[in-house]
Amino acid sequence: MELRSLTEAEPFMTKDGSTIRELHHTELQSLAEATLEPGQGTQRHYHGVTEEIYLVTSGGGTLEVDGVSREVATGDAVLIPPGAWHELVAGPAGAQLLCMCVPPYSHEDTHFS
Repeated sequence: MELRSLTEAEPFMTKDGSTIRELHHTELQSLAEATLEPGQGTQRHYHGVTEEIYLVTSGGGTLEVDGVSREVATGDAVLIPPGAWHELVAGPAGAQLLCMCVPPYSHEDTHFS
């Protein structure tokens, strides 16, 4: 068993502009907590091979996936398939979410154009 705590995870900025604390990163998957300040947004991007699930754990905002925008809030889970352009803009309370990626997150699989 591998146990990791958010209190011990070092934050870093991803290529899309969000601050994350990675909890697990194996050959097959990754799990991280992402934080956006009120009004902060990720840069619109896609992942060529990675499927993501976002689980909003606090706050919320507007999530756009392939041209379809939805308001997301605490408790919402969103599946983002590989190749789907996406962007999250945090609402007035900011946003915290768990990001699950298969295969695991990599800067090399994050594309902007």
